[in-house]
Amino acid sequence: MSDRLIVVSSDCHAGLHISDYKPYVESRYQDLLDVAVPAQVEMMQKAEESFLIKEINDAWRAPIQQQLTGAWDYQERLRMLAGDGIAAEIIFPDGITEMNTPPFGAGLGLSPRDAVPELQWAGAMAHNRWLAEFCANDPARHVGVASIPLLFDVQQAVEAVRWCVDNGLTSVMIPTLWEDYAPYHDRKYDPFWEVCEDLGVVIHLHSGPAPNTEYFGKNFPAEDRSDELPGAMGVFTSEVTWWLYRPLTFMIWGGVFERYPKLKVVITEGGTLYMLPPWLRLMDHNYSEVHYSAKLGDFRSHLSLSPSEYFARNVAIGASCVPRRDLDLRTQLGDTKLMWGSDYPHPEGTWPQTPDYFKETFSGFPEDDGRKILGENAVEWYGLDRARLQEVANEIGPDTSIFA
Repeated sequence: MSDRLIVVSSDCHAGLHISDYKPYVESRYQDLLDVAVPAQVEMMQKAEESFLIKEINDAWRAPIQQQLTGAWDYQERLRMLAGDGIAAEIIFPDGITEMNTPPFGAGLGLSPRDAVPELQWAGAMAHNRWLAEFCANDPARHVGVASIPLLFDVQQAVEAVRWCVDNGLTSVMIPTLWEDYAPYHDRKYDPFWEVCEDLGVVIHLHSGPAPNTEYFGKNFPAEDRSDELPGAMGVFTSEVTWWLYRPLTFMIWGGVFERYPKLKVVITEGGTLYMLPPWLRLMDHNYSEVHYSAKLGDFRSHLSLSPSEYFARNVAIGASCVPRRDLDLRTQLGDTKLMWGSDYPHPEGTWPQTPDYFKETFSGFPEDDGRKILGENAVEWYGLDRARLQEVANEIGPDTSIFA
């Protein structure tokens, strides 16, 4: 076994500046893009002011302006990966940090609120076309997560998945919030789950979306009501992870994993152990304690496994910037569930101090478990080319001294 560790980041982000997606947008939507971009940039800037303290964020950006261009510049990205010791990465769309989000609301939030379905699909496919080109530079190292606005048209989503696979993208991201659209226990989505299972496509849910208008006011982000709504950010940070897990609650109880036992789902950047185990215990309690639930009727005979068993079989965790206190409790979920992520290029991530993070966080950590969390679990879950990644790791990867 090599002293150099295969590191796979389960959470990285990439995308063009919103205006630069124009060549990837279908021609019939390009005039609309020209009109929409200024308005979307203005709203992103207002949202950034709400979510990031400008002075702190500007100070963080100042010395790393060039490195941040790795969010879309491939050669700069290779330098970033080498500096972090990352052999492979899972690449999500981006959001407000560098204004490099897909147009028409097709970015990381992928919210149906105020969206025009036709345009959001146009923005999503523009990003997917660019992402396929970007990852084709080295498919063994870059796993692109395509944007799929599933809620609007299931058959269109099925066709988009087939396009993605034909173009080298075998991971997708679906909306976390569905607003007034059908939730994920609705059988209308079965053709989508089926095509993902058949083609080996991994479905992702990424944190961030939440009912922000409840927290920050109905005109957010255009209107700042922070003085009238104290603590709004505290409410957001306390609830945002719950919204990430909620789709899985519907999928598990709805029998999605019963009908599609080989379906793979990843929840990314949503905490690990402070909320997941209690959530699973709650669902298992409702599944197994018949005395408490008998009067509510039969809501479980269509399931052959408990909720936690479906989770163990079908779900993995993209544990972005995971702290040591969570790693020390890893047995609560199993050491094969956690996949470390750097969250590049977001300021809450480990980059550009990832080597220091490795030394501080994994000091005294069991090497076998550390290898799994840092890369081996992701290699297994995504079916990556281990031999190829070991070659990369032998050049840039951290060594086992981080566990000393």
